[in-house]
Amino acid sequence: MTFASAKSMAFSSSIAITFLFFLTLTLMPMTPFCIPFVVFHGIEDACSHKGVAHFTEILTDWSGNQGYCVEIGNGVWDSWFMPFPKQISIACEKVKKISELSNGYNIVGLSQGNMVGRGIIEFCDEGPPVKNLISLAGPHAGIASVPFCGSGLLCILVDSLIQLFVYSDFVQDHLAPAGYIKIPTDINGYRKGCKFLPKLNNEFHKNNSYKKRFASLDNLVLIMFDQDEVLVPRETSLFGYFPDGSWSTVLPAQETELYKEDWIGLRTLDEAGKVQFVNVSGNHLEIALDDMKKYVLPYLLENGTAQPPTAQPPTSHEPSLLQQSFQHLYQKIDWQGEEKLRLRLTN
Repeated sequence: MTFASAKSMAFSSSIAITFLFFLTLTLMPMTPFCIPFVVFHGIEDACSHKGVAHFTEILTDWSGNQGYCVEIGNGVWDSWFMPFPKQISIACEKVKKISELSNGYNIVGLSQGNMVGRGIIEFCDEGPPVKNLISLAGPHAGIASVPFCGSGLLCILVDSLIQLFVYSDFVQDHLAPAGYIKIPTDINGYRKGCKFLPKLNNEFHKNNSYKKRFASLDNLVLIMFDQDEVLVPRETSLFGYFPDGSWSTVLPAQETELYKEDWIGLRTLDEAGKVQFVNVSGNHLEIALDDMKKYVLPYLLENGTAQPPTAQPPTSHEPSLLQQSFQHLYQKIDWQGEEKLRLRLTN
């Protein structure tokens, strides 16, 4: 081979490499980066229940991003009786092991599931980064009472424990909802005995890393249901709450000490335009498909501009499990866990 022919081949190879490089750059924007999402269900619920499963499947279909419902223990039982530090520890390790989440993911929290989701954001060391938190009916500022399910033996037992010993070590260590009960007329008891919510909300022993992690979110979407009878007060979904020592009124988030003193970075996020305070019609977790499209879906999309497909029943003659619930889904998601609590209360 002559020097001239070798030089010509090298030049041709250089042109080919350059062409491939620019072709790659041209095609890259056409391939969107998919951000998966994780769903954490509420109390007395499970990832296997059809309401949660359908909710996750619909959002996966609409967004084109993979959704994972992360279960903790056996679902229903542990959602009641496993304390939140342990729930969060389990959830933290699970999300670390899902390789698809390693570049970042979104969290969709359903009621009590938001306590797990926020715990991962604030406490999960070396976990994959959380981009957006979309919260449906989350008891973020606490709840002042627990509207349990009425006449069942379990409900009577739990209700009695709450009333008598809510801030005792035993109840705090064995009843998950006790960890976020904040009785406005017993702030001293709450300060001394409540083991979870004061840490989550950075109330008494300020930890700057919790605030820094929460304030690092790209978006925080807080959704309140205007007829919610499970959360007391319902405004806790928007970080609103009773003032200390009084049941007389509910302060909006912006008038609470948590916001004004920026305990967890909520004010920082809000002032940066990263918080959406949303009020939708319906009872607890009674989410309409249109509201899902409007307030949940955009934050699961990379650019926030894609339009969801119109939900239509499958045409197969043999109905699938998803098809069986589509008629109901045109109105709301058919929850099996916390929704049952609401129905027992209002019937």
